[in-house]
Amino acid sequence: MSENFFAEAELAAARAGDDAAFTRLVAPLRDELRAHGYRMLGSVHDAEDALQEALLRAWRALPRFEGRSTLRTWLYTVATRTCLDLIESRGRRALPVDLGPAAETVDTAHAPRDDVAWLGPYPVGPAGSYERRESVELAFVAALQHLPGNQRAALLLFEVLAFSAAEIAEMMKTSVTSVNSALSRARRVIAERVPDRGQQRALSEIGDARVREIVTGFSTALELGDTDALVALLTEDVTWAMPPLPSWYSGLASVTAFAEAVPLSSCGEWRHVVTEANGQPAVAGYLLGEDGRHHRWSVTVLTLRDGRVCALTSFIGDESFTAMGLPLTL
Repeated sequence: MSENFFAEAELAAARAGDDAAFTRLVAPLRDELRAHGYRMLGSVHDAEDALQEALLRAWRALPRFEGRSTLRTWLYTVATRTCLDLIESRGRRALPVDLGPAAETVDTAHAPRDDVAWLGPYPVGPAGSYERRESVELAFVAALQHLPGNQRAALLLFEVLAFSAAEIAEMMKTSVTSVNSALSRARRVIAERVPDRGQQRALSEIGDARVREIVTGFSTALELGDTDALVALLTEDVTWAMPPLPSWYSGLASVTAFAEAVPLSSCGEWRHVVTEANGQPAVAGYLLGEDGRHHRWSVTVLTLRDGRVCALTSFIGDESFTAMGLPLTL
């Protein structure tokens, strides 16, 4: 019997109230729907909330699903509308660069901003496709947060997920003209905020060996407190941000001053775990505690260009480690 026959049988069973059949139907789509939620919302936690709510809405509405579109298209419709509801109630996610200019001196207060909804990292392992990894790169997701919800949804559905303007119009209950207008405005904003050369292309040009060398060098420099070794890895225009701390640093001199004052000297003994976030190399940093164990501190995502690090984004706190599936202590 054909695969389509079994899918139709599962759908019929789900419509009849078989929740196990519904679970089996949506299982192959869960990861991509969660990634869509992250791109829309900028948070793994919010994306999981959106996924659960969307699947609940879909389950309740399944008897009314007429099959005029594929199940995948219908689920993306429900998921997108759920995300739009969350955007309306929770607002957009931010990075320190969105709050104001770079700090001119090292901020020693280290006071977090708890009143800001911060962008978070997203786990994408080696098995992720090129397109999937590219679509969750940090600069792209951060730029998406500057778009109104309808523009964000239209851009993602068209550019990332390859739905047509007509399909998107039906999904969002609007006209094709409105969708095309939203796409045009969204593209202008993204073009202003996202580098022409994405990280997947940059990483490919640099090569795996050099990427590993950079990541290892960064970890080792922090563990040894070696300023020269760290500086040798950085571009002249490098930036370093540490949400939820509002201060961020721009330029080699400013970043070096921060590094010498904080992670290279005053933090204590580091241990690092190499990982990956947003389709980019990342390092999870742990600091030695009084109990003799190393405790979570930050997940640092490295953005690379021409064989060096041009941006460091260190996500501080438990939420980033749990989102990445990393232990809180070593």
